[in-house]
Amino acid sequence: MNALRNKVQLIGRLGQDPEIINFQDGNKMAKFTLATDDSYKDKNGNKVERAYWHNVIVKGGLVNVVENYITKGKEIAVEGKLTNRSYETKTGEKRYVTEILCNELLMLSK
Repeated sequence: MNALRNKVQLIGRLGQDPEIINFQDGNKMAKFTLATDDSYKDKNGNKVERAYWHNVIVKGGLVNVVENYITKGKEIAVEGKLTNRSYETKTGEKRYVTEILCNELLMLSK
């Protein structure tokens, strides 16, 4: 059961081209947003659609796949774990961010 404790699986579309960050030690990291959608019927029977946006971080060898093959609008599946971090803005305000640290990625659209 430990493998199921912090596991996220999502299928969605990229909201923008990935941002590739190069570090001085030669490592890379990719960041992008992934949109998933949901729909339901309201009390009047009208279909309501909603998009949810997820921040995804990719490290290691998968960064090369993201850099070379993944672009805005592509449908992909990601698997990873939820992470949280905080930072301070220039005005001293504390902000919190939840991200998915991706360890598996599957391209679903060409």
